Amino acid sequence: MSKHIAKSSRARNEYFQGKHRYEHWYVDNQIYFITARCREQFPAFASEEAKAVFWDRFELYTQATGFEPIVTSLVDNHYHTLGYLEIGLNLKTLMQRLHGSVAKMVNDLLPARWPAFFRDKKGKEYFDGCIRDELQFRRAYRYTLTQSRRHGICDDYLLYKHTRVGMEIEEAVRFAKERKALLEGVPYKRYMRDR
Repeated sequence: MSKHIAKSSRARNEYFQGKHRYEHWYVDNQIYFITARCREQFPAFASEEAKAVFWDRFELYTQATGFEPIVTSLVDNHYHTLGYLEIGLNLKTLMQRLHGSVAKMVNDLLPARWPAFFRDKKGKEYFDGCIRDELQFRRAYRYTLTQSRRHGICDDYLLYKHTRVGMEIEEAVRFAKERKALLEGVPYKRYMRDR
């Protein structure tokens, strides 16, 4: 089954000096893995108050755009989420509203403003990837679920209130397969190396 892939990038040309430029893909009926980190790994979410702002805005804008979080984890300087989006173009709206409001509201809590809140050195504010198959889905799920252990917060994600599970893994895999929400047949160079 082929899916239409709408794309956007900060630059007009797809390639620069022989290398493919980063772009966002907007694919309908798709499982997405999304991650964003605060500029220079600044711990903007270190306080419970800042984390509460993130979760409030995340819930508001995921509901407004139809993004169904499967598993999400927030640590002091970044977050990961794996979820389903029926209308691919809603990803752009989700990220603009989520990041804009979180940056403004968390900056209001900080002693000094943190400009370009989520932007890295190359100008990217977040990474989004379309999940290709069940193996990649399971890996992304486990990676997101285990963030508290990876960052030395606690060994069991059940003890970390900033890892939230919308669906257990087996239910999530069935959900993705029933909806044909995996981008099978589209190569992903980095993922193919990991096999």
